Amino acid sequence: MLGWGNRHNHLAAGNPEALGNEPPVNQIVDTRRIALALGGGAARGWAHIGVLRALDEAGVKIGMIAGTSIGALVGGCYLAGKLDELEEFARSLTMRRIAGLLDLTIGGGGLFGGMRLTKRMQEHLEGLRVENLDHPFIAVATELRTGHEVWIHQGDLVTALRSSYALPGIFEPVQCNGRTLIDGALVNPVPVSVCRAYEQALVVAVNLNYDLFGRSAVVKHAASPSHGGVAPAVESPPRPGLPGVMVQAFNIIQDRISRSRLAGDPPDLMLHPRINDIGLSEFHRASEAIDRGYEETRSRIPELERMQQAFRR
Repeated sequence: MLGWGNRHNHLAAGNPEALGNEPPVNQIVDTRRIALALGGGAARGWAHIGVLRALDEAGVKIGMIAGTSIGALVGGCYLAGKLDELEEFARSLTMRRIAGLLDLTIGGGGLFGGMRLTKRMQEHLEGLRVENLDHPFIAVATELRTGHEVWIHQGDLVTALRSSYALPGIFEPVQCNGRTLIDGALVNPVPVSVCRAYEQALVVAVNLNYDLFGRSAVVKHAASPSHGGVAPAVESPPRPGLPGVMVQAFNIIQDRISRSRLAGDPPDLMLHPRINDIGLSEFHRASEAIDRGYEETRSRIPELERMQQAFRR
């Protein structure tokens, strides 16, 4: 059922659509639990595993998860009770294994069909539905034809995850309920607004791209040395390939959108794992990303506990 967004004025600007029946937005809020917004960030998204490990270790209860792109993948696996399997898979990745998971397509909507990855997910998640998870879960995607933000809160879990991380030009779009869906980071890279729509008391967000490009929006640069000047002897960086260019360009867009949206709808607590040195396609560096996500979260647990106490008063 669509039109949920039309019933809520604070959602109108983002044009969100909900795939499934009406979500329980009027549910009783449990202030003992947090709502978690897991942002997109390609390979950096393995940090979400460390975040969840640290929250579990500290006894922090999670009431719902909204995820975009790899944030949806990690969040969905967590609520399905499959985080151990996902972490084992992530830590086992090498560049050779990653290459073996990519099925090059000719003439499709993306460089890779994504069916090998889908098969791996189905080995652990087949038959699971979003609405049957332990707590509310929403995967954010983008409708290709309209540009609408789509919130998937019901249906096949694997399809929901694929829709949310279908990076345009890299993975083929996903057909879902008559819609053509691509990566949700195009419209809502860190889905705090989804948690707010579910009227959650305490929202914690994980932004994987904080300060990735610096805080300055404009950098002055000369295309050539000034008249009479001598160009400095610097080594030219290696020329990126097509997938690298597409992923990095997408990440620039994602960074700008997330800054704008988070300025207007900030979370109660923002986590910033220090993972800027991990490349977007360096999925083989999962162990580093997981550890840094864990470290960032552990360092913020006292702050989170103080917030929880304040909300209970």
